[in-house]
Amino acid sequence: MEVFPLAVNVYFVRHGQTYLNLFHKYQGWSDAPLTEKGIEDGKRVGKALAKIDFDYLFCSDMRRTVKTAELLAASHPTKIVHPEPDPAFREVFFGFFEGEDTAAASMNIGLCRSYDELVSKYSVEKARDITKAADPFHLAENDAEFWQRMDKGLDRLRNLPDGSTAVVVSHGAAIRSIVSRYAKDKTLANDAPVNGSITKLSLTPDQTKIVFYNQLSLPE
Repeated sequence: MEVFPLAVNVYFVRHGQTYLNLFHKYQGWSDAPLTEKGIEDGKRVGKALAKIDFDYLFCSDMRRTVKTAELLAASHPTKIVHPEPDPAFREVFFGFFEGEDTAAASMNIGLCRSYDELVSKYSVEKARDITKAADPFHLAENDAEFWQRMDKGLDRLRNLPDGSTAVVVSHGAAIRSIVSRYAKDKTLANDAPVNGSITKLSLTPDQTKIVFYNQLSLPE
């Protein structure tokens, strides 16, 4: 009798608000401390996930996701104290535009007034490609480079024991990229996940399902 693997359930959480978020700056691989709201974002999402008994807690290796994951764990009944950082779950790298005002940089990249408008006009994938093309140093990640990295993280999650549950604290553009690639409704990714929001994935060796996106609490 053929045995089918149980799905791995993954809750992707966007990190809490940082000062660069507050100031509307491109953040990417740059980093900034959490604001007071960002600290509350981390605590709140831990409580929002209280009914979920997760087996693993991962985050990117950026300070803002590590701190958010620690706050999440401290506000959750889990016995996990320290998240496991993995650079595969990092934010998109914006190269030359790191730390720049999002309106000014988006105008230089694609004649748009914001990153959200850039994504709506060109798509998440093409936005990365034109950002690299506009970068005078050509160091920004294009779409292929981003997925070469992120796929390693998703493969790691797929290879967790059948039926496992994991929480991954990651980043806005990274999460909306996953949704753009795998959701049936691609337009979901036109809206950025808010700080401290939850997106659920169901993973099998050959399928990726977006169960829900950008929620502040678990759907009933």
